[in-house]
Amino acid sequence: MKTDCKIGIVGVGLMGHGIALNILRAGWPLGYVRHAGNQPTEDLDDLGACGVDDLADLARSADVVLLCLNGSPQVETVMLGADGLLTHLRPGSVVVDCSTAIPSSTRKIAAHVAKAGSRFMDAAMTRTPIEAREGRLNLLIGADPSLLDEVTPLLACFSEHRFHAGDVGAGHALKLLHNFVSLGTVTLISEAFACANASGVSADILVDVLRTGGGHGAALDRLAPFVLDGDTSRLRFSVANARKDLDYYVTLAQHAGALHGVADGVLDALASMETAGMAARYMAEAPDALADLARSGKDDPGTRTPRPSPARHS
Repeated sequence: MKTDCKIGIVGVGLMGHGIALNILRAGWPLGYVRHAGNQPTEDLDDLGACGVDDLADLARSADVVLLCLNGSPQVETVMLGADGLLTHLRPGSVVVDCSTAIPSSTRKIAAHVAKAGSRFMDAAMTRTPIEAREGRLNLLIGADPSLLDEVTPLLACFSEHRFHAGDVGAGHALKLLHNFVSLGTVTLISEAFACANASGVSADILVDVLRTGGGHGAALDRLAPFVLDGDTSRLRFSVANARKDLDYYVTLAQHAGALHGVADGVLDALASMETAGMAARYMAEAPDALADLARSGKDDPGTRTPRPSPARHS
């Protein structure tokens, strides 16, 4: 794939902005869809990016379209909705879905794209907006090997590691497995910090003990700056997104016939924070959020008002 191929991106949020920036720095022509949910795009424009107002304009001019959206409902709307990308894709073009999505939905969309004469792959992201801006994302990929080889020069400009999980949908399945482990660990450690606070154990000493014992890892490294200094920069991922990802994981486990009791517990904790009005808070703040829930009595099974179960997706 040559750098004169035209790239389009839908979703210039915290992660998509970093991807777009690195694509431009690498010399690829880039267009993006203007949207209220985008991060400021002046720096992209200064590097030559072209903002367009609708999906049709983007699809007609792009050889490769990247999706960096919140989840399966958004991807399905963008791809399959009225006047969506599917009806305007250039024959032979490629759609790369970097979103977090339910694999069954991914495979459905891929089939529609193939029928329209284009190609589809999933390339879900891990790491944070910091690594996105630095061009050091991890990509979890579901694709035909020949398509992956073709697109790798583009992917390499905004990623450090690329893991080929299998056919279409496998990248999104791997992402849900990863996020269950990473967000589950963050939630677990956050609950421990909240309990430590209530038990008179300082955050400093708990961090030190975990760092020198079995609790050390990426989750602690991303939480520690907040519990020690109030710094959220290492984990700017919202409670609402975490709840959504765990919901997707439980759906994946149900479809696979796998056990998900631990995931149900994590999902319950995240949904309780969301129900209590904390959806927009960063997961870095989860230790304080869980402490607030305890003080309000909302996490006491004896006093909690029953809440609806999170939506499951087919």
